[in-house]
Amino acid sequence: MQKWREVSLALVALPLLGEAAAFARDRELGQYLSTECLTCHRQSGQAVGGIPQIFGWPEDQFIAVMHAYKLSQRDNPVMQAIAGRLNEDEIAALAAYFGEIHSSSTAK
Repeated sequence: MQKWREVSLALVALPLLGEAAAFARDRELGQYLSTECLTCHRQSGQAVGGIPQIFGWPEDQFIAVMHAYKLSQRDNPVMQAIAGRLNEDEIAALAAYFGEIHSSSTAK
Protein backbone atom coordinates (compact mmCIF):
# COMPACT_ATOMS: atom_id res chain seq x y z
CA MET A 1 0.00 0.00 0.00
CA GLN A 2 2.85 2.41 0.85
CA LYS A 3 4.47 1.80 -2.56
CA TRP A 4 1.20 2.56 -4.33
CA ARG A 5 0.87 5.84 -2.39
CA GLU A 6 4.45 6.84 -3.34
CA VAL A 7 3.81 6.04 -7.00
CA SER A 8 0.54 8.00 -6.92
CA LEU A 9 2.24 11.02 -5.39
CA ALA A 10 5.02 10.83 -7.95
CA LEU A 11 2.50 10.75 -10.81
CA VAL A 12 0.72 13.78 -9.39
CA ALA A 13 3.99 15.67 -8.92
CA LEU A 14 5.39 15.01 -12.41
CA PRO A 15 3.27 17.63 -14.21
CA LEU A 16 4.15 20.16 -11.52
CA LEU A 17 7.86 19.47 -11.97
CA GLY A 18 7.45 19.87 -15.71
CA GLU A 19 5.76 23.23 -15.19
CA ALA A 20 8.54 24.37 -12.85
CA ALA A 21 11.20 23.36 -15.36
CA ALA A 22 9.32 25.12 -18.16
CA PHE A 23 9.02 28.26 -16.01
CA ALA A 24 12.75 28.18 -15.29
CA ARG A 25 13.49 27.88 -19.02
CA ASP A 26 11.05 30.70 -19.77
CA ARG A 27 12.66 32.91 -17.16
CA GLU A 28 16.13 32.14 -18.54
CA LEU A 29 14.95 32.97 -22.05
CA GLY A 30 13.35 36.14 -20.71
CA GLN A 31 16.60 37.13 -19.03
CA TYR A 32 18.49 36.51 -22.27
CA LEU A 33 15.98 38.53 -24.30
CA SER A 34 15.90 41.34 -21.74
CA THR A 35 19.30 42.69 -22.76
CA GLU A 36 17.67 44.67 -25.57
CA CYS A 37 15.02 45.99 -23.18
CA LEU A 38 17.68 47.16 -20.73
CA THR A 39 19.17 49.56 -23.26
CA CYS A 40 16.21 51.85 -22.51
CA HIS A 41 14.34 50.51 -19.48
CA ARG A 42 16.40 50.99 -16.32
CA GLN A 43 16.36 48.72 -13.30
CA SER A 44 16.92 51.76 -11.08
CA GLY A 45 13.18 52.39 -11.02
CA GLN A 46 13.62 55.82 -12.58
CA ALA A 47 11.52 56.63 -15.63
CA VAL A 48 14.07 58.18 -17.98
CA GLY A 49 12.76 60.37 -20.79
CA GLY A 50 9.25 59.00 -20.35
CA ILE A 51 10.44 55.37 -20.64
CA PRO A 52 8.63 53.47 -17.89
CA GLN A 53 10.15 51.05 -15.44
CA ILE A 54 9.02 47.52 -16.33
CA PHE A 55 10.51 45.55 -13.43
CA GLY A 56 7.91 43.91 -11.21
CA TRP A 57 5.06 44.33 -13.73
CA PRO A 58 2.35 41.71 -13.42
CA GLU A 59 2.81 39.18 -16.23
CA ASP A 60 -0.67 39.66 -17.69
CA GLN A 61 -0.18 43.44 -17.85
CA PHE A 62 3.22 43.06 -19.54
CA ILE A 63 1.78 40.64 -22.11
CA ALA A 64 -1.21 42.92 -22.82
CA VAL A 65 1.04 45.95 -23.37
CA MET A 66 3.40 44.00 -25.65
CA HIS A 67 0.45 42.76 -27.71
CA ALA A 68 -0.89 46.30 -27.96
CA TYR A 69 2.46 47.41 -29.40
CA LYS A 70 2.60 44.35 -31.67
CA LEU A 71 -0.85 45.21 -33.06
CA SER A 72 0.03 48.94 -33.34
CA GLN A 73 -2.66 49.79 -30.79
CA ARG A 74 -0.06 51.70 -28.78
CA ASP A 75 1.93 54.38 -30.55
CA ASN A 76 5.68 53.98 -30.24
CA PRO A 77 7.64 52.98 -33.36
CA VAL A 78 10.54 51.51 -31.38
CA MET A 79 8.31 49.34 -29.20
CA GLN A 80 6.16 48.37 -32.18
CA ALA A 81 9.27 47.13 -34.00
CA ILE A 82 10.55 45.23 -30.95
CA ALA A 83 7.19 43.66 -30.09
CA GLY A 84 6.62 42.83 -33.75
CA ARG A 85 9.73 40.63 -33.78
CA LEU A 86 8.73 38.67 -30.67
CA ASN A 87 6.65 35.50 -30.78
CA GLU A 88 4.17 34.49 -28.06
CA ASP A 89 6.70 32.35 -26.17
CA GLU A 90 9.25 35.16 -26.13
CA ILE A 91 6.71 37.68 -24.85
CA ALA A 92 5.65 35.23 -22.13
CA ALA A 93 9.31 34.63 -21.21
CA LEU A 94 9.97 38.36 -20.90
CA ALA A 95 6.80 38.75 -18.81
CA ALA A 96 7.96 35.94 -16.50
CA TYR A 97 11.41 37.49 -16.13
CA PHE A 98 10.35 41.11 -15.58
CA GLY A 99 7.42 40.06 -13.38
CA GLU A 100 9.69 38.21 -11.01
CA ILE A 101 12.42 40.80 -10.51
CA HIS A 102 12.12 44.23 -8.97
CA SER A 103 13.75 47.54 -9.64
CA SER A 104 16.89 48.21 -7.64
CA SER A 105 15.05 51.05 -5.89
CA THR A 106 12.50 48.57 -4.48
CA ALA A 107 14.82 45.59 -4.01
CA LYS A 108 15.51 44.52 -0.46
